Amino acid sequence: MGEEIDEVFRERRRLLSLAYRMTGTLAEAEDIVQETYLRWYRLDDEQRAEVVNVAGWLTRTASRVALDVLGSARHRRERYVGQWLPEPVPADLFAGTASEHARSVTAAHASTDPLERVTLDEAVGTALLLVLEAMTPAERVAFVLHDVFGVPFDEVAEIVGRTPAAVRQLAATGRRHVRENRTSVVPPSEHDAAVRAFRDASRTGDIAQLMRVLAPDVHLRADGGGHVNAARNVVTGADRVARFLLGVGAKQPALVATEQRVADGLGLVFRHGDATTAVMSFHVEAGLITDVWIMLNPTKLTVWT
Repeated sequence: MGEEIDEVFRERRRLLSLAYRMTGTLAEAEDIVQETYLRWYRLDDEQRAEVVNVAGWLTRTASRVALDVLGSARHRRERYVGQWLPEPVPADLFAGTASEHARSVTAAHASTDPLERVTLDEAVGTALLLVLEAMTPAERVAFVLHDVFGVPFDEVAEIVGRTPAAVRQLAATGRRHVRENRTSVVPPSEHDAAVRAFRDASRTGDIAQLMRVLAPDVHLRADGGGHVNAARNVVTGADRVARFLLGVGAKQPALVATEQRVADGLGLVFRHGDATTAVMSFHVEAGLITDVWIMLNPTKLTVWT
């Protein structure tokens, strides 16, 4: 019994990383993992003995639970106050889970254009999670399971209740969404330099200096979830984004920003005393910041507290 429990709980971190990629929030991911374990312990001894591959059973069950969660989450998102953003996570939160699937992912993409491949690390970035959010629940589950985790189409078909041919189409549609919204990836050093230039310019309060770091068509999205004040609409353009950021900084001079590695690369964590009030992450292209994502919703900052 002890060995069985160890085997089941060894999978927890991997299941959490899978569920997070399915939903974009740690709270929903935790709920999925908890429900998966509840279903395992509801099995009787005979049913558990019939499970040849415990990890596979847990993956299939978690994916089915995620499919149900995504269906209800779409309705909640429609009533969400302001901009919805995926929950930012530390860069090393799921470290190690990628290696468990690297071989299967490579095999799954053997005949795929390398430019269309999605790595496990990339699949926790804000830009891709926003693309996944626009997919139907079935498309998202099929895409994450096959294109990210390398689960064969026949197994995915069993999970989503479709034929393998239908699942191939779901994954292809998801892949097309990703391809159409794909952004370039710059070297970490280029990303870091842009973020540090942004931080330095923000400290000076010089709007011209700050605008030099921002792309002309930069977009800023802030998620307050109705819990705290945040821009309800996307702020677009270097001048408007710079003025918005400097205005916020002037109103809250006690905030302290520290550098932190997030899934998108180097980001900034803002604290007031011991309380984390915001996490800011960025996308950089050609040395300029093209996207600013600000998480203010306290329910999505628990991992930073």
